[in-house]
Amino acid sequence: MTAPSPSPLLSSLLSRLSRGDAPDRLWPDTRGEYWALCPFHADTHYGSFSVGERGFFCFACNAKGSLRSLAELLGAETPGHPEAIARVHANGGEDPHLFPARGSGDADTRSTEPSPAAAPQSSPSLTVEGYAGAKKLPVAFLRELGLRNALRGGQKAVWIPYLDCDGNEAAIRYRHSMDGGGTQRFSWRRGEHPLLYGLWKLKEAKRAGYVVLVEGESDAQTLWHYGVPALGVPGANCWDPTWASLLQGLTVYAWQEPDAGGAQFVKAIGGSLPDLRVLTPPEGRKDASECHLAGDDLRATLERLRASAAPYRLVTEAARRAEAAEARARAGRLPTCPDLLAEFSALCSQLGLVGEERSARILYLAATSRLLERPVSVVVKGPSGGGKSFLVETVLKAFPQEAYYALSSMSERALVYSREPLVHRMLVLYEAAGLGSDFTTYLLRSLLSEGRLRHETVDKTGQGLVPRLIERDGPTGVFLTTTAVNLDPELETRLISLTVRDDSEQTRAVLASLAQRANGVRHSEEALVPWRALQEWLALSGLHDVTIPYAGDLAKRCLPAAVRLRRDFEAMLGLVKAHAILHQARRLICDGRLVAELDDYRAVHALVANLVSDGVQATVKPETRETVEAVIALYQGAPVTMRALAAHLELDHSAAFRRAAVAQREGWIVNLETRPRRPAQFVPGESLPRERRVLPDPDSLLETDVCVDPSVSRAFVQSASSPPCLRERVEVRVECRNPEQTYG
Repeated sequence: MTAPSPSPLLSSLLSRLSRGDAPDRLWPDTRGEYWALCPFHADTHYGSFSVGERGFFCFACNAKGSLRSLAELLGAETPGHPEAIARVHANGGEDPHLFPARGSGDADTRSTEPSPAAAPQSSPSLTVEGYAGAKKLPVAFLRELGLRNALRGGQKAVWIPYLDCDGNEAAIRYRHSMDGGGTQRFSWRRGEHPLLYGLWKLKEAKRAGYVVLVEGESDAQTLWHYGVPALGVPGANCWDPTWASLLQGLTVYAWQEPDAGGAQFVKAIGGSLPDLRVLTPPEGRKDASECHLAGDDLRATLERLRASAAPYRLVTEAARRAEAAEARARAGRLPTCPDLLAEFSALCSQLGLVGEERSARILYLAATSRLLERPVSVVVKGPSGGGKSFLVETVLKAFPQEAYYALSSMSERALVYSREPLVHRMLVLYEAAGLGSDFTTYLLRSLLSEGRLRHETVDKTGQGLVPRLIERDGPTGVFLTTTAVNLDPELETRLISLTVRDDSEQTRAVLASLAQRANGVRHSEEALVPWRALQEWLALSGLHDVTIPYAGDLAKRCLPAAVRLRRDFEAMLGLVKAHAILHQARRLICDGRLVAELDDYRAVHALVANLVSDGVQATVKPETRETVEAVIALYQGAPVTMRALAAHLELDHSAAFRRAAVAQREGWIVNLETRPRRPAQFVPGESLPRERRVLPDPDSLLETDVCVDPSVSRAFVQSASSPPCLRERVEVRVECRNPEQTYG
């Protein structure tokens, strides 16, 4: 099949796209598409630029448009127009009709005067000349760094090459405008990922012995203009911890801009570079470019900033103490409250939650356990409309936004590729079905068990297929809700399983609460402020290591009923630690660790003792026992139907079905009907087991006092401001946090 003959306009353009050194390389395919070298960037690969009757497109630089627009851009509006393509090639792939001429000041690479044709631009289109004018950098200097004009999405943009340590092109980033202009300011070439800008200058930095990390390319370019070794991070949230290995042997400085983004920038880098030093810009200045634009001697300014640079550890510690003191003040009386869980139950009642006091308390402790190295995860089960999501949402209202990350669903590899931080955070998924696939479930199990994710993938780049290791740090806890009776078995053993109440009494209480809300009874957002501040203070306090003196005695007295108890016991201890962290203002401190009291275990035992026993099949939940006993009572030689069972339990069909499914799974009842979609025929199954206690009674444990630093005076322990639980232990020398003293 032969290609159709080109139109006169296309023929004229084709003659301009053919180069004298290789006229035969311009060739058509069977659809009438011609392939040539792109005139809008330094193209050396035939086959990236396609032009035909329908228009043009470059697969390398994304230049695209209609045939007529190409003719206008190349100065060939009609056939017979004077040759323009030669000018494009003579200017390094740029058409003088499309882009402004270079300024006359290019030769002086140290000049701070902008090019004559340059001016700050705020439109979505940008050229090297406009960029140079806005930053007061010579055009020739920027072109030496590889910047050039390009066409991106039909608009003019600045092509910024990212080279690797050997000077080879690794990625291309486009800058579209100076201030956004209502559109995106930057974009990456398709299939490419962020990396440090200026890696090819690392040798210069190593000769100097130091390097300055800044946000973006323009600050790096400005510092290079003054001979200062620098690297640009593409954005405040783009730091990759693996980049730290590239900076070994260097004194690393980070320029912290005076805003939230600057703080996040330094925090991200400091997490992988503990010896980082922080540069604080002069008063009234934001970044290196702003200092340059204001006429400052940037080299002298950098010398002063380096001399006064503070170690990252000291900067973050001072900031943490200040934030902790402020959060402690906003938390009011909560940090010294002797029973925070009781106070939290009262809060939940104000928020409209009824009948789920125990579940709410467990969820609150589990969410607080995010501060531990092994957070506690929970799944909330129940019928559709049972209030599962409302229960979780109510609890999370008492936490700041940074404490959790809530989703309705996720794609198969979202856990791997998402940039949302998961460290010491709860991942909330409002329907377990939203996990999407077995692979997602596997990733979630790995995250919970190992505390991190390590996923290796392969990227398609200009250099071919390149392996890339993606690491997501934890630890992370999980909240799930589901209508399913069972989850993936391996995932289920990693979670505490709660079931919302489905009885008629609970339904009546929910209706009454809804009626109150309909009559205008609403909670005040002000009531949530101290609770969120409490969690902020706990996160900033740094006291997250907890020792449980009676843990050994507790382990000896537990009933080893099943292998699953190994995980359930650890989760139970996690809740004990969370309870101690909540009440840390009233707890002892030994060698920098909080000491859990027996009251911490007593509170947790009341919440989860039955759940732990049920998990290892040492007992039966009350609602399950009620269902089995109902089948036994109704069975008179004839099988029991689901309708009869629901009526006897005074439940709707959905709630009765869930209960029967649980009892049937354990073998307490048997469904004689094996055909699908046929009415159930229940008969009694195995006898219900004898109740056995897995967790020991709190009063049976031996509470162990801990003797610590002898330099701490007894008088401090006995002071009137110390809590009663400490004043009773006058024989123990301890370090104690004064509950009336503001942290910091």
